[in-house]
Amino acid sequence: MLAAPSRRLIAPWATEAAFVGFLLLVFVSLQPFQARDPAVLALGESGFSGAGDIWRQICYLTVFAVIFISAFERRGFAIVETVPAILLVLLAWCAASAAWASEPGVAIRRAGLEVVIVLSAMLAVDTIGVGRSLRLLYWVLAGILAVNWISVALGIPQAVHLSNEGDPSIIGDWRGLYFHKNIAGAVTAMSAMIFLHYAVERKSWRDAGLFLAAVGFLIGTHSKSSMGFLPVAVLFGAVYRVAWRRGIDKVIVSVALALIAVLIAAALIADSTTITQFLADPSELTGRTAIWQAEIAFIRDHPLFGSGFGTFADTGNLSPLHNYVSGSWIEMEAHGHNAYLQLCVTTGLVGFALAMISFVFLPGLQFWRSGGEELALKSLFFAIFAFMLLHNILESDFLEGDGPAWVVFLLMLAMMRRLDAEEVDA
Repeated sequence: MLAAPSRRLIAPWATEAAFVGFLLLVFVSLQPFQARDPAVLALGESGFSGAGDIWRQICYLTVFAVIFISAFERRGFAIVETVPAILLVLLAWCAASAAWASEPGVAIRRAGLEVVIVLSAMLAVDTIGVGRSLRLLYWVLAGILAVNWISVALGIPQAVHLSNEGDPSIIGDWRGLYFHKNIAGAVTAMSAMIFLHYAVERKSWRDAGLFLAAVGFLIGTHSKSSMGFLPVAVLFGAVYRVAWRRGIDKVIVSVALALIAVLIAAALIADSTTITQFLADPSELTGRTAIWQAEIAFIRDHPLFGSGFGTFADTGNLSPLHNYVSGSWIEMEAHGHNAYLQLCVTTGLVGFALAMISFVFLPGLQFWRSGGEELALKSLFFAIFAFMLLHNILESDFLEGDGPAWVVFLLMLAMMRRLDAEEVDA
């Protein structure tokens, strides 16, 4: 393995600036408070995913170039070790799916964006370090929370869902600078977890105030999935922190959770008729069941390879579900409201298996083996991990381009990987 170059072209402050720029592109974008024109929503296709927004592409490639050069100067060709091999295989599979996608151009552009996002997040954390990366993320999220509250307080029209929404149930819900209340809800929930971590560790009133402000704004979004899963994730993080102090506690808690899961599964099986009737009603869960039924039907017909990466959303009448639902409403759906099903639809069972190994099995194994040092920090990461696994049952975050929730999850994976590497080297 070749050693890293001795001469550094990128100063540490420039790497941090590039990382902050990356975070701002993800969490703020070049179009904050974007108007939700129904006619525009039907067109889709922006940024890396389509032909427009050349400035967005230039910005992402610029910060990626700075981060990549800095990472290479630090590690040389060992840079490949900063990204899990299975995740690289998954990204390669996503790009390869363009070969059978109905719109290969869309698939390859969106796969290209995914590569840039994943590498930028992973390399930045490895280069800057866990503590500094998390603090920079903290300040960016604190600034966004302040802007969101101010925008609602000042009555900025685009800070809430307006009366021209296609879905009247979300009119008046807060969205701040984000495009949709569910995006704002997920970002605010994850922000709350980070602020709570610092409030407990530093015993700081400022951090406690930020946590309460985040919870308050989350309630204003009326994002039910984020509001429901936030306390569950915080509880999981607290249990992890307590139980992983000693091996025997870890085993006891794990057995107890397994028994609870078995009891829940037994209850679901016993009441399977009611559940089947519930899921068969397209009006339940704000229309999600209709999408899930269509996704399951598509998977049944195309199980192995799927429709091609990134072809689910913003593809108009080329959506893979276009022939599986009645009506043209599916053409305006942003995602499949279940990341697990959406992965099967777009990347097939092959891509789904790679994703589950990358995002569920290996991180879960990592958390199981971890403990001891930096336990408080790892409990925060475990809370984020639990939140994402649950949130993706009702939303689609995994591999969602530069989706903010997805990027927080990537940063968490990168930080856990860096912590484990530091413990091995110690």
